[in-house]
Amino acid sequence: MIKKDCILAIDQGTTSTRSIIFNDKVETLALSRREFPQHYPAPGWVEHDVEDIWRDVLSTAREVVDDVGGVSRIAAIGITNQRETVVIWDRKTGQAIHKALVWQDRRTAQECSRLFQAGMEPMVREKTGLLLDPYFSATKIAWLLDNVPDARQRAEAGELAIGTIDSFLLWRLTGGKRHATDITNACRTSLFNIHTQEWDEDLLRLFNVPKPLLPEVLGNSCLFGETDAKLFGEPIVIGGMAGDQQAALVGQACFQEGMAKATYGTGCFMLLNTGEKPIMSHNRLLTTIGYRIGNRTVYALEGSIFVAGAGIKWLRDGLHLITHASQTDDMATRVPDSHGVYIVPAFVGLGAPHWDAEARGLICGLTLGSTQAHIARAMLESVAYQTYDLIHAMRQDGAMRAKMLRIDGGMAVNDWFAQFLASMLKVDVERPSNIETTAIGAAFLAGLQAGIWKSLDEVAATWKQERVFQPGMEPAQRRIMIDGWHDAVHRTLTPGSAALSRAGQETTPQVSSVRAA
Repeated sequence: MIKKDCILAIDQGTTSTRSIIFNDKVETLALSRREFPQHYPAPGWVEHDVEDIWRDVLSTAREVVDDVGGVSRIAAIGITNQRETVVIWDRKTGQAIHKALVWQDRRTAQECSRLFQAGMEPMVREKTGLLLDPYFSATKIAWLLDNVPDARQRAEAGELAIGTIDSFLLWRLTGGKRHATDITNACRTSLFNIHTQEWDEDLLRLFNVPKPLLPEVLGNSCLFGETDAKLFGEPIVIGGMAGDQQAALVGQACFQEGMAKATYGTGCFMLLNTGEKPIMSHNRLLTTIGYRIGNRTVYALEGSIFVAGAGIKWLRDGLHLITHASQTDDMATRVPDSHGVYIVPAFVGLGAPHWDAEARGLICGLTLGSTQAHIARAMLESVAYQTYDLIHAMRQDGAMRAKMLRIDGGMAVNDWFAQFLASMLKVDVERPSNIETTAIGAAFLAGLQAGIWKSLDEVAATWKQERVFQPGMEPAQRRIMIDGWHDAVHRTLTPGSAALSRAGQETTPQVSSVRAA
């Protein structure tokens, strides 16, 4: 009898879909990846066609299953996904009523501003740990219900289902038998109370979202269902599910309070494990659920940067300064500094700790001596500076100081960036031997449910370090560079924006005046 010793991890991201099969030693046995189109129907609007996503999920999953000899080796499936992206579909046909609204989409900025001005943010923050921002799902859901013809009427008639991408994939994989989500995706909708751990009636009324449309909320390592036998030849248990950043927290084995990870993909998302008690931020960070396994819920502080790898992609596809992302390492090394050039990549607004949905990108400090290499270096530096702002805010919130930062995602392979990051943060930056930590986290969650790993201690024992980068910059130089960054950010913030209003209401100094810690 063939032993079921493998986990299929489906990693559905913002720009690509990957399916990876791991064995019990967390070795990659097969990998398949597909990029899919992005849709930009208006400035600041970002959409995905969920049929593209479903096609790629199915094709990549079938490909890797075939590569390891068939479905008989697969113990379970773990799913991880781009968070906050929402889709509404017909319960009978499974067809979406509109393209998915992506987490980057800013079309509901005015509605968020209206709710902020009406004084609704304190309630939202208290219940969800989130801010009023179009990044989160609730206003996107309301927009779809109010702008797609007949959507609200059909919703009230019980004909529609709402979900984030994980929920949609679970519906499709189970042949429409399961409408569920996991707690880490639910807590990013602005509709879920992270203290009571259930959909909140006050929030549902505030955003005008009918509760019957929403999925059942489960933990992260449990039986979500089985795949329709027609998809892979026989059913496969779906045993784990988590939003991509929480999956990376698990994949980086950040199970102890004070451990932190940062994932550098399209955006950058830094999570710091704060244990079983949530820390409510006074510095415009997010309080979120890190994971729930069994009866234990672990919380995290999170800082969300909207543009990280997307900025490198812009250098390639927008400015045509590079043909491959790896070239930025050489370009940054080629020059001694950025020649005074700063880039604030607010292409879709600014995330934490500013939360200015109307801010737009800025390049400043250009002279006749500025070159392509300086611009490439400035883009890499901007991601490190934004990470500095996050870790500084976490310290101000009273979270345990991170002694190190574990990094993953596409930018993590860039040695120059990892070294610069360590110098900016003044902490060791650790890179794992396998940077596919988002998919690994999904595999861990499914493997725990399937019994491949018996405990989080067993999971943690599989984590292996590839390289550590240690701080190496003179304090005076570091301070000058960070002050220059804060000046550039100040130029970018929208006059009269909610970001500046919030800064004025709180006791912490505005970011533009924060000195290097």
